[in-house]
Amino acid sequence: QMQLVESGGGSVQAGGSLRLSCAASRSIFSMLFMGWYRQTPGKQRELVAIINRDGNTNYADSVKGRFTIYRDNTKNTLYMQMNSLKPEDTAVYYCNAHSLIAYWGQGTQVTVSS
Repeated sequence: QMQLVESGGGSVQAGGSLRLSCAASRSIFSMLFMGWYRQTPGKQRELVAIINRDGNTNYADSVKGRFTIYRDNTKNTLYMQMNSLKPEDTAVYYCNAHSLIAYWGQGTQVTVSS
């Protein structure tokens, strides 16, 4: 079992930055993939960014060049640096860790005002 706790969300103006953190209750070294997803009311949860064990990353087109995902295995923590935020980035952001099963955090709200 693994618990994931997100933090770092908040309210910012367009053009601002936030860094999300996802602290895991145990080692994340064995996680094949870790990622950030987001969801707005009435819409499906969508993948924002993902990183594998080797550090390879992939991003949704809408955030490429603005968001950076990285993991610190020594701290059992996943991060996402979000720059040049836009109002359309407003959502609840969820952390995900995936090995044989998937684990989810409780989500953190990000609100970007114009």
